[in-house]
Formats: sequence, structure tokens, C-alpha cells
Amino acid sequence: QATAAAPAAPVRIGIVRDRAFGFYYADDLDALAAAGAKLVPIDALRDQRLPAIDGLFIGGGFPEMLAAELEANEALQRALKTAIDAGLPVYAECGGLMYLARSLVVDGRSYRMVGAIPGDVVMHARPVGRGYVELERTDAFPWPAVGDSPARVRAHEFHYSSLENLPPDTRYAYTVRRGHGIDGRHDGIVVGSVLGSYAHQRSTGRNDWAARFVAHVRSAAAIARGG
Repeated sequence: QATAAAPAAPVRIGIVRDRAFGFYYADDLDALAAAGAKLVPIDALRDQRLPAIDGLFIGGGFPEMLAAELEANEALQRALKTAIDAGLPVYAECGGLMYLARSLVVDGRSYRMVGAIPGDVVMHARPVGRGYVELERTDAFPWPAVGDSPARVRAHEFHYSSLENLPPDTRYAYTVRRGHGIDGRHDGIVVGSVLGSYAHQRSTGRNDWAARFVAHVRSAAAIARGG
């Protein structure tokens, strides 16, 4: 009699949750766990090093309010940049995207950020993108399909910042069909192992992004282990 296959071991996905990054949907975190992720908390303001993780999720928040403190934690910024350069899969939404950029300009002052994304974030007095968005995945979208994965994704955005000075050959995971995204035409910048977007997704039956990201992290971890 055939025996059932043993469930896959959980992958360790870091989640940055602190005073700068706190915009997460509880059911999305539950969906990550259900897909096989063990969520590992990280404080971008206080932690000096990264824990042992296979992937990283940085959600939304208000990094512009704590830009000086984020800049002051050089140790974690260096550790994160080193891990990303080595292939750590990262998904960043809005505030997370801002933190991974080269710099964050607030009231005319520039603060150094992680530098994994070769662009500069500039804060503005009025919203740059606000409301529901509809995104169409491009061939640059890095995560594997899981179940029914429609080409178009509905999400939402709310940001007072723009991402500027990007290289002309920048790759994007989405074409914007409704909304603003990064430049009115694209969202979901893809740089190495990073996918960073202004859009906030919800994990639903029509868009199970949590399962797709966990599958992506699991695949990258297996390659890193030589499996």
C-alpha cells in the first residue's frame, strides 16, 4: 500500500514588522503559513543582523517618518544587501519598496536606504497613486504559477512617493492597466531576486500570491542547497 508523501518542511520567511513597517493583512499572513512558511519577525530599526531565513517579505508602512532611524541601522542594511546579492528572494510592497531603494528623500533631505533597487524615492505633498489598480503580469514576473493564476491582478495602492532615476533597462513584473504603479505604465520592479511593487495584493482564490511566493522561496532554497 502506497504511503502519503511527507509534507514539505516549512520555509523560513522573514517579515519586517516594526514602527516603520506594519501594514499587513492578517489573512495574508495566515495564507503564507498555510502555504508552508514559518514567519520570522525582523525589526529594521533595531536588529543588527538577519536571522536564518530562506526569503523575506517587507510590507507597507511609513518609512519616511522613520527614515533617519532606518538609515542609522547600517548593520542591518548591509546584511540585507549582502543577502539579496547572494540571491535571497524578497517581496516588498510600497514601504518595503521604498526601504530597498538607494535613497529616500524627505523634505529635501536624502537618507541612505538598502540600495538593492537602483532608484531614489522622493516624497511628495500629494498622493502619487491612490485607489484600486489592475495589473497584467509580464514575462519578467519571477514566481511560479500555483493553481489558477490569472494574468491580471487586482490590488490597491496609496503612496505619496515616486521612484526616480531608474536605469532605462529596468524590468517590470506588471503592466499597469488601471492605476499608477511606479511610472503610470509599469509596477513590480524586478532586480535580481527582488520583486518590489507599490501595489498591495490580497491573497485570494483568484490571486493566491502567498502560495506563489512560498513556492518561489522553496525553489530558491532548494537550489541554494544544491537540491
